[in-house]
Amino acid sequence: MNSFVLYALCAVISCGITAASLPVLRRILAPYFMDAPGGLKKHASAVPVLGGFAIMLGLVGSLVFIRLTTAFPTGTLHALRGVLLGAGLVFLAGVADDKNKPGGIRAGVKLLAQSAAAVILMCYGVQIDLFQSPWLNYPLTFFWVIGITNAFNLLDISDGLCVSQAAVCAAGLAVISFPSEFIYVNFAALAVLGACIGFWPYNFSRKHKTFLGDSGSMLLGFTLAALCLGTGYTQRTTSGFLAPFFILAIPLFDTLFVMFARLIQGKNPLLGSDDHIVLRLKRAFGLSQRKILTLYIVLAVFNNLLAFALTHCHAKMAAAVVIFSIVYFASAAVFLLHTGKK
Repeated sequence: MNSFVLYALCAVISCGITAASLPVLRRILAPYFMDAPGGLKKHASAVPVLGGFAIMLGLVGSLVFIRLTTAFPTGTLHALRGVLLGAGLVFLAGVADDKNKPGGIRAGVKLLAQSAAAVILMCYGVQIDLFQSPWLNYPLTFFWVIGITNAFNLLDISDGLCVSQAAVCAAGLAVISFPSEFIYVNFAALAVLGACIGFWPYNFSRKHKTFLGDSGSMLLGFTLAALCLGTGYTQRTTSGFLAPFFILAIPLFDTLFVMFARLIQGKNPLLGSDDHIVLRLKRAFGLSQRKILTLYIVLAVFNNLLAFALTHCHAKMAAAVVIFSIVYFASAAVFLLHTGKK
């Protein structure tokens, strides 16, 4: 079986398992995992929080199939085990939080699980290799994984927002990682993409609406953070090391903006509030949920194209891309700080 067929099968199987498992999961687990409205949550009635279960099944199921039909190089299979073990731990912490909604579990407990998952990654050799000394790379890896995991968790503020960003980022990562000797990145990224596509309709369904939950958002964030560490971005150009920041630019910007906005208002940056970019855009311009979702997707695709360019262009062009990005993100931050304030 050729590589293209295997890559396509990986995404299709993940999509199929995720989509097919949700009706069964809703029938069995829905009574135990419900998110009731209240506070910042404006949905009309209690909704099952089972997206994380379905995505986990799709992700693992497709990768097990690929493992049984593909000769993974030893090193890459070892790294994939680390990614899946860490993802499993983060997923379980999210399940505990979803089980105890609307209050959830303490933030410190989730952070502890995320920290342990980051350590597992590093134990399996999945880490940033920017410096020769591992003791400089370890803290960078730790904060990268924790930051991206929580960025996707915070992004889960509107139907389809987190899962669509994960889908675009996974697709961008899959394209940028080709060709790669770390083939687990290619397959796992496509498995994430397939799972996101399989879940997406349920997130919008009126009759069968299902939330992603902390188990799903943290699982997607952690997995993408880990996969971004497994690609040789600088194989063609030295500026390629910046690509992960562009692949995940929208979740990163959204999180940093919200935390900064809370800080300048004297609020705790780690506590929920109504100053998310999505809510500001709704208040200021009356944009519908679908229009905001479309805007986020377009911007994510644009940033992934910039990430691809950084892995192929020369130094001067890379510098121009970086300067342009700094200007447009800074301008967006200034604009948003004065937009939709409550």
